[in-house]
Amino acid sequence: MRLTCNTFPNLPPHRSVRIYSGPFHPVTTRTFDPEDDEPTLEASWLVYEFLLRFLENPDFQPSIAKRYIDQKFVLQLLELFDSEDPRERDFLKTILHRIYGKFLGLRAFIRKQINNIFLRFIYETDHFNGVAELLEILGSIINGFALPLKAEHKQFLMKVLIPMHTAKGLALFHAQLAYCVVQFLEKDPTLTEPVIRGLLKFWPKTCSQKEVMYLGEIEEILDVIEPTQFKKIEEPLFKQISRCVANPHFQVAERALYFWNNEYILSLIEENIDQVLPIMFGSLYRISKEHWNPTIISLVYNVLKTLMEMNSTLFDELTASYKADRQEKKKEQEREELWEKLDQLQISHSGLAHSNSHMLHNANANNNNVNNNNNRGGGGPPDAAQNEDMEVDAPAPAVPAEGPPGVY
Repeated sequence: MRLTCNTFPNLPPHRSVRIYSGPFHPVTTRTFDPEDDEPTLEASWLVYEFLLRFLENPDFQPSIAKRYIDQKFVLQLLELFDSEDPRERDFLKTILHRIYGKFLGLRAFIRKQINNIFLRFIYETDHFNGVAELLEILGSIINGFALPLKAEHKQFLMKVLIPMHTAKGLALFHAQLAYCVVQFLEKDPTLTEPVIRGLLKFWPKTCSQKEVMYLGEIEEILDVIEPTQFKKIEEPLFKQISRCVANPHFQVAERALYFWNNEYILSLIEENIDQVLPIMFGSLYRISKEHWNPTIISLVYNVLKTLMEMNSTLFDELTASYKADRQEKKKEQEREELWEKLDQLQISHSGLAHSNSHMLHNANANNNNVNNNNNRGGGGPPDAAQNEDMEVDAPAPAVPAEGPPGVY
């Protein structure tokens, strides 16, 4: 009974890091970062070495120990995987693996609890220090699964392992996660299509580091894929690879182009060149002319050369079609620009005509106002037209006859 009481130390709370800025500045704190900060090294981790040796002893009898190593014991053990001490987590990993191997009745319970930890990590906390270690255990567990795979194992793959790719801290455990996924596909190749479609669904849009990791995992999957499964996913997969090749971030483009250095992937592409080449050609040809990085341009030329050697006839057809499309697009662009200029001229002409019409309308309105005012005045001076009429109609004055002065 002392084993269950004394084995597990209390899990220390997540610590903060104290930052000393100088004698005249206050000491500040920040949250512990597992990537940058040194872990807290607890002395109690030595207890695990004793427990491990106890489990590995040749005289160890699970039938007697199961009275103490039960579900509650396993739950406490799993909670300790959140420790900041990597040595402690390493001991816990080995201990849990030994328990899984020796206690057959606890296997389903251990898998279920690991499943729960991962679900909380994905959808609630987004933090758990022991994810990589638990995935390592799962890798060896998956390797021992009997065929055909149970429905619960397939569900664990699609509902837990694939969504784990969306975690912010993926870089901390991606290697172990990819290993588990590949183990599943080696067990059951028919899972290849849903797995790749799941990865494409969660493909990162803004994080180049994650894209590089995804491409590395895709290459691992393609290393074990069967040709029949490749045909099912070639179209959506190579559309994504085409977008990666055209990525302005050179590491993403470089990682995608490295697929053509893999002999097995090359053989798959060659067998399906009629489907793959039309998908890839546009991006490769454009990048060979436009990409800013000379290394990427060099790699693209090598890929284009390889594809041309696989099917030169199709390559020439695609080249001619691509150039024709470019010419058509260029003409269409010029036509659009011309229409835009004509629209601008029409708008400016319409504005000028409207302005002239408005000015003429204002002038006519002013003249009408003046006439109306004069007609309403009555006793005012007559206008110029009336004066002319009066001068015409008035009788001429009498002129006296010539004669001597004083004689009329």
